[in-house]
Amino acid sequence: MTTLAPPPTHLGRDLDRSRLGSVRTVPNVITLVRTVTAVTIGLVGVAAHHPALLVVAYAVYWVGDILDGWSARTLGQETRLGAVFDIVSDRACTSVLCVGLLAHLSAVLPLAVVFLLSFMVLDTMLSLSFLCWPLVSPNDFHRVDHRVWLLNWSPAAKAANTAGVVAAIALGAYAVGLAVALVVVGVKMWSAARVLRLVEEQGR
Repeated sequence: MTTLAPPPTHLGRDLDRSRLGSVRTVPNVITLVRTVTAVTIGLVGVAAHHPALLVVAYAVYWVGDILDGWSARTLGQETRLGAVFDIVSDRACTSVLCVGLLAHLSAVLPLAVVFLLSFMVLDTMLSLSFLCWPLVSPNDFHRVDHRVWLLNWSPAAKAANTAGVVAAIALGAYAVGLAVALVVVGVKMWSAARVLRLVEEQGR
């Protein structure tokens, strides 16, 4: 049985006002720094045709993404604004790094197309759907639907959604990576359809 959180009209009363949106937080600073740094290094790597710089850019993005989430939880500075900022910044970093990868490995084009469309469009809309409920971030979506949370924002799901593709590319197994990306698309489409039903149900 799915238990829905209160509808969006209750947001102002049900969610602590201090968590609606604060700009001056440590996690937001980390997100800003890692995004600007990773995107800049990544673009320089693309322009200079220097694969090593793309590796550095990915490392900055990956470490920074871990740090901003960890600091938000540890310091009690999780905010809705910070969650949206993190989601948007992830897309900025990923798009640049994916283009850089294509510049050096044209064989990954089919995989890149599927992954980018899934991550940039489908996953973006799905990740922002938490705004329809009084939640601080997608990490709280288990309060709305545990299965959708488990498949998309649990620690295991976050790792599997990208690690499988990255590992396949690193090993040169592009067909395996494409298969993983297609499975992820299927999961995202099912999740999006389920979230849409939840939104429609709570609006009745």
